[in-house]
Amino acid sequence: MIFKKTKISGVFVIKPEIKEDERGWFTRTFCQDEFEKNDIDFPIVQVNRSFTKKKGTIRGLHFQVAPKEEGKIVHCLRGSIYDVALDLRKGSETYGQWHAEELTENNRKMLFTPKGVAHGLQTLEDGCVIQYFMSEFYSSEHSSGARWDDPFFNIKWPLTPTAISEKDKNWPLIQK
Repeated sequence: MIFKKTKISGVFVIKPEIKEDERGWFTRTFCQDEFEKNDIDFPIVQVNRSFTKKKGTIRGLHFQVAPKEEGKIVHCLRGSIYDVALDLRKGSETYGQWHAEELTENNRKMLFTPKGVAHGLQTLEDGCVIQYFMSEFYSSEHSSGARWDDPFFNIKWPLTPTAISEKDKNWPLIQK
């Protein structure tokens, strides 16, 4: 596994190393030893999968607050997505900044977001399947979000949104 740092501390793009032969291919999508070698403490406690029907759909930006903060590994299994990590850690040098990465079933890249970093995505084609490895169990009472169109963050989404949940449309704007 190849770990590439981003401008946001603790956010990594992970590129699995593919072993191919006449039968097809094999890769690891998670290895605790490799995460530890990159100083990432990430116990997997839950794995989630989503299916999104429509190109242009935005999901997020989601995170959980203390004491149930979560880290995530996001992997696009079918289709392609514009995946966004947004730093919401007060006191961080990159607070309010974001990193986006195109994740596709063909490039097999994954995005790791640590605790305190919100995650969101926009589907770039119909029929996307996303898998999430989580470091914390889902807790509805600790679930939160940031607005996808908050002018403070100024995230440049590649497509005009076609679908956004009511919840995601109505997260409060961040106060500087």
